Amino acid sequence: MTALANIPDQLLPLAVPIAELTPYYRNPRTGDLPAIAESLTVNGQYRAVVVNKGTHTGRPNEILAGNHTVAAAQQLGWEQIAATWVDVDDEAAARIVIVDNRTNDLAGYDTALLAEVLSEIPDLGGTGYDRESVDRLLDDTSLPETLELTSDGAGTGAAATVDYLQWGYLQWQSKRVRITAEEVEALDAIYTRFVDDTNSDMGFGWHVLAQAHQEGESA
Repeated sequence: MTALANIPDQLLPLAVPIAELTPYYRNPRTGDLPAIAESLTVNGQYRAVVVNKGTHTGRPNEILAGNHTVAAAQQLGWEQIAATWVDVDDEAAARIVIVDNRTNDLAGYDTALLAEVLSEIPDLGGTGYDRESVDRLLDDTSLPETLELTSDGAGTGAAATVDYLQWGYLQWQSKRVRITAEEVEALDAIYTRFVDDTNSDMGFGWHVLAQAHQEGESA
């Protein structure tokens, strides 16, 4: 692997030696270097950092946007990074540093859509999210609409499995709670045994409650 392997062809003409760049001297932002390093490893560099030439500040080659990207790249052993250049005074440099950070702070998410997109990615590497954080995100999204289950027992359990258990939610009358994938598998196994034993799913909810009550008494 070459020193420029993680910089795409479109950005290669902008590559400069990292050793020639200096961090902004008063950067108020703290960054998550491990997360940025993971992104650089998985995704490569997908946008250039912004560097001030320093003619008007007396601080040559000062990074205004992308300080932590450069720091993470340096930790990874990168020798070069793609950069675009400006030549501004102290006031303009400070504005660029502040607004680059602030616009990220002001941005929000459609959490339901974010959760959906993340759930479709088989490997979360390079996204800045792990499975636990996605689970927390799912907890914050709206629950599916209440499902009107049939009362004669025909297909009731199947409907509950399809419409709720695959989402990781369990409904009991008006109560809905989130459950883990392991709990879904355990509940599905209990349901299967119950139907096999009784040849029906009628009373399954009461069976689950009674079993939990008995286990609580024996604990």
